[in-house]
Amino acid sequence: MRAIGVTEYGGPEALREVDLPQEPLGPGQVRVRVHAAAVNPTDTYVVNGSRNRAGVPRDVADVPGMDVAGVLAEVGPDAGTDLVAGERVMAVVVPRGQHGAYREDVVLPSGSVVRAPADTTHAEAATLPMNGLTARLALDSMGLAPGEVLAVTGAAGAFGGYVIELAKADGLIVVADAAERDEELVRSLGADHVVRRGDDVADRIRALYPDGVHGLADGAVQDEAVLPAVRDGGAVATVRFWKGDGRRGLRFHPVLVAEVAERRDLLDRLREQAEAGVLSLRVAEVLPAERADEAHQRLADGGVRGRLVLDFG
Repeated sequence: MRAIGVTEYGGPEALREVDLPQEPLGPGQVRVRVHAAAVNPTDTYVVNGSRNRAGVPRDVADVPGMDVAGVLAEVGPDAGTDLVAGERVMAVVVPRGQHGAYREDVVLPSGSVVRAPADTTHAEAATLPMNGLTARLALDSMGLAPGEVLAVTGAAGAFGGYVIELAKADGLIVVADAAERDEELVRSLGADHVVRRGDDVADRIRALYPDGVHGLADGAVQDEAVLPAVRDGGAVATVRFWKGDGRRGLRFHPVLVAEVAERRDLLDRLREQAEAGVLSLRVAEVLPAERADEAHQRLADGGVRGRLVLDFG
């Protein structure tokens, strides 16, 4: 079975096509024939070894990827799902060793797999699971009430974009950052106010809300640099495990999507919101799977809007 992975950690050039056995199908699991896998910043940690998972032998490929879309190929015993073979699906993958999204066949817990949004391509569907769940978890963790103000950094990215759209659906007021070239995009996603991104973004946010915002989703990973935007006792959702420094009673919520990777209800709700037009599925470009190194290099170069997606046919 064809997959894309690394046998030696490095940069994008370390990615290569490898031949792997099919994963066995067990109770409570389903098999997905992968047609598309989204390329996310988190995938680079597998490639460069910065999150080297203990016990992974180096003569076996380490396969990145957390988002897939394709066709349900097989349903295992006691799967507890109404999905049937042949349906178009999307899923979130928690990578470990050979088990990642960059493979043409993957076995997953049934709770990680739902129907793909109607009238979407495989590539479009593949952009939603991991980033959408991360955005949902960030908002749920902060627990802001309708009418409260949320700041979003990295607003033009996939995570930031989903946070904006979900926050507006939740009744929040959103102030988001953007480069000049991304301002129109960020406004189209629903931001009530757009401020220029940069090291002084906290000052720009405070100019709009002198008492500070109620919550912050820090998709740009600015950490302490953007904390002055948040009022004392406010909530902060972080995406790289940062737990804050304990100042001003701020409540920090490091978001780990693996915690909700089998929450079929949350993933299916995202499907419904995509079908209703609440969420925008943004594909930057679709590349053949064998050009994964190129996709990772483009991600490293920056400036990609929407998700690059690998096509597995």
